Amino acid sequence: MQKITGSILGEFQRYKTLGEKSIAQLSDEELCQSGPSGTNSIATLVWHLSGNFASRFTDFLTSDGEKPWRNRDSEFEPRTVSREELLEKWEAGWGILLETLKALQDEDLQKLVTIRGQPLSVSEALHRSLAHCAYHVGQITMLARMMRGEKWNYLSIPPGGSAEYNKNPTRERGDGDKGKS
Repeated sequence: MQKITGSILGEFQRYKTLGEKSIAQLSDEELCQSGPSGTNSIATLVWHLSGNFASRFTDFLTSDGEKPWRNRDSEFEPRTVSREELLEKWEAGWGILLETLKALQDEDLQKLVTIRGQPLSVSEALHRSLAHCAYHVGQITMLARMMRGEKWNYLSIPPGGSAEYNKNPTRERGDGDKGKS
């Protein structure tokens, strides 16, 4: 695996794991429940991330990242789905993203791709997508934590656990194998 593209792949995998560990703590009903003040539900965020990944990373190097078949607005419609449907949608988007990333080489980072007709280097597009992913996985995690309250199982270092963790830090790298929080 390439050094830079491998690192980016590892970071995406780390966020995928964080999202999955958050989703796993909730009931099916909670997954479809709107957040405070009518904000997006976790199901809505999953639909949006999946749609974004499918659009951006299908034919990543050869076609515009905003595909004509994508209906972005529909991703934000409230929905009631089963956990199975939600996880299928989650895996579909992530599958396209991860397969594309696995095929990239560090030499590809300076190539140009387009998103909505705007040229970006592959490196810029990957960083943009990683930031977008982190933003929405953070929303998923925050919503899940708010719903779970005192029953929340921490995904990384629990409060008061820093000194113990620092004796053997195991989740500092996003390399796929060691970067799971």
